[in-house]
Amino acid sequence: MAKDLADYPSDAVAAALQVCRRELSGKLTLAAILQRINAADGRPGRDEAWAIALQGSDERETVVMTAEIQKALIAAMPILKLGDKVGARMAFLSAYDRYCAEARNQGAPVKWEVSLGFDSDRRRAAIEDAQRQGLLPPADATRELARLEYTLPPSETGAAIAGLITGRVFTPSPDSRERIAQLKADLAASQREKAERLHREAREALDKLNQKKAETAAAIEELERSKRA
Repeated sequence: MAKDLADYPSDAVAAALQVCRRELSGKLTLAAILQRINAADGRPGRDEAWAIALQGSDERETVVMTAEIQKALIAAMPILKLGDKVGARMAFLSAYDRYCAEARNQGAPVKWEVSLGFDSDRRRAAIEDAQRQGLLPPADATRELARLEYTLPPSETGAAIAGLITGRVFTPSPDSRERIAQLKADLAASQREKAERLHREAREALDKLNQKKAETAAAIEELERSKRA
């Protein structure tokens, strides 16, 4: 058991053992210790992760999610688009468990990232809520909020409101048009960067799976040859 736990941080093991001492009434097992180590690393449980993924599947929503949720959502999205929510959930949970296990085996800390949606009214609220929950460090939250600070100056805001009331067409100044264009470019770049990263990670995971399949097939073939010999 000590050998199996040697790859985990000593403070995480100590904390898990303390929880086991308080909660377990039966035999201490490795599974019980690992369960509590994993629960303390900040990654959401399976049901919570699926709820976050469902929200993230709506492109209008701004969602803060972990890398494991993002990758598992990619695996489940084709099924979800077909309307099979039960099948999508099964695919998501299987992939999520696998990605979490890989990250934990590598000792990778949990990392929350912002996935910007198209609904501008919900972006700021989602980022601020994630900061209050401690999911986003203050510096990351400040950086994400700064990307949304593309507002018209007071003089143009009044003219825009008057235009809405009177029906008169409002034309922003060249500086405001440039700032609005920059916001659109930033949002488009964020979406493109996320899509490229997730595609790359999904491809890497598929390559690893194919390599494992090839190694397994080679091992089976070698075993069959040895039996025939």
